[in-house]
Amino acid sequence: MLEKAQIRERNNLSLKEVLDIEAMEDTPLIQFGRTEKSGLKTHHDNALVITALLADYEVGRIFINFRSSADILFEKAYNVYMQLGDIPLEKVNTSLYRFAGEIIHPRGMISLLLKLGTQTPQKICMIKFPMVDVSSAYNAILGRPALKAFQAVISTCHMKIKFLAPGGMGEVQRDPLLSRKCYIETVRKGQKRNMEETYKEAPSNKQRKGVQQEEKSEEGEGTSPKVLPAKKMLNIELSLGDSGKTTQIGSQMDDTIWKEVI
Repeated sequence: MLEKAQIRERNNLSLKEVLDIEAMEDTPLIQFGRTEKSGLKTHHDNALVITALLADYEVGRIFINFRSSADILFEKAYNVYMQLGDIPLEKVNTSLYRFAGEIIHPRGMISLLLKLGTQTPQKICMIKFPMVDVSSAYNAILGRPALKAFQAVISTCHMKIKFLAPGGMGEVQRDPLLSRKCYIETVRKGQKRNMEETYKEAPSNKQRKGVQQEEKSEEGEGTSPKVLPAKKMLNIELSLGDSGKTTQIGSQMDDTIWKEVI
């Protein structure tokens, strides 16, 4: 038989499940309609880039990346767009990893208020950003932590974000011009980085000359030495006493070869 404490615990769990279901039923439905696609180009493949208020400063080029496990703020954006002074950064012991496996060490963690929504209703959440000093086409990246905080849902088809906000459903539309600019800049940065890496790996002029000289010396090892003409020639009779039949040989010929010829 079950003890009273176990029965009470099971009843509490059942009650909690019922309350959770009721809370989910009260949550507004986030949905996207066909009419919201009007005006969008069918071939758009650019990233979802938005403009938002970060610490009461309007900051563009914010990349929405639901694959990112962290929200990231680039130091360039902090210095250029937000004049907040020297705010002490929280120490960060973990590193960030790019898609190609490159390791990035953040300078620290900073907490900033982020406001989403171009029109009412709007929503404000405190977001923790690891700050990194890395060249990027974007000013910030909103990953899964921020999307979860805003209870946001992304539709890449509609190029829009919707989130639950006090008083209704908030939304943010992609900025197509910024998205295109960021895409072009990202591609150019990648091409430049590849060229720099290729240039670093390429041998210098001195190295190329050294390789060529080495190749020439290696080729010379397997070939016969060049035969040079003798500086002084001697007339030798082929038959003793017959001066009409003679030939010429070099005066500096080796003694052994000389005896064989004679």
